[in-house]
Amino acid sequence: MVLSTAIDKYVFVIIKERFDASIYVNYSRKEIVDTVDELKHDLVREAMRLNGITGGVEITTLADIPSEGTGLGSSSSILVCLLHALSTHAGEIKTSEQLAREACETEVNRLGRPIGKQDQYIAAYGGLRRFTFLPDESVRNEPVDIASPLKHELNEHLLLIYTNRTRDASSILGEQKANTERNLDYLRSLRQMVDEAYDCLIKGEVEMIGNLLHQSWLIKRQLSSGITNDEIDQMYEAAYHAGATGGKITGAGGGGFLLLFCPPSRRSQVRQALRGLREMPFNLERDGSKVIFNVRR
Repeated sequence: MVLSTAIDKYVFVIIKERFDASIYVNYSRKEIVDTVDELKHDLVREAMRLNGITGGVEITTLADIPSEGTGLGSSSSILVCLLHALSTHAGEIKTSEQLAREACETEVNRLGRPIGKQDQYIAAYGGLRRFTFLPDESVRNEPVDIASPLKHELNEHLLLIYTNRTRDASSILGEQKANTERNLDYLRSLRQMVDEAYDCLIKGEVEMIGNLLHQSWLIKRQLSSGITNDEIDQMYEAAYHAGATGGKITGAGGGGFLLLFCPPSRRSQVRQALRGLREMPFNLERDGSKVIFNVRR
């Protein structure tokens, strides 16, 4: 179970039909190939296969943040958007649930990545939600229905600080998965905290979220040796002593962004304690993946 929100940092996927049968893909590098199987970008390759598109397209991906290693669900967001754009290009309209399921199937089963489902689901649905991952592989999706002023108050308590390092999540998550049996008590405690945080939001007790985040961070760091390190610990301690009441490293850990929960009256002190590190301002985002422009000739 997770309590999750989308934020206003975006991935854009642009698809242009080509006159010839070639495949052009533009991202941090450029690929020009004749067949889908030749593509090195595994997410584009699998999304094209899933939608039955074999050529005659140019695909460009753009992102507000790096696509890997930040812990903000970038790769899953790219995949959800690829699936959405390619299915729309093929003339099929898919629901958020279909996009989330197909993204999970692609990343977890087809590509064998040791990840969960939370990133794909929040990218597809957007908003502030509680997801429950059930034994039969289905996912229960519940919007967290709170008023706009309370969402704004929650937003005002959150800071994202870049740790100046990215990491490959696979090794951290692989170790975490191997330790599942040993970590069951920790994992059950984390799951219980989701319900507690949900209740706090419904009751309007935003300040209580900080302590829950702090307790969950103390537990999360026990799950795998790579989740934190001395530098991240020093960052967290500096923020905590400056007035942050809780936080966590985003994603698998080991780098990326530090999410901090901080009363607005202490934000300047926390920023000063972490001077030299970049903050990424953000707002909570209502929408998930959506088509913003579509011209079919």
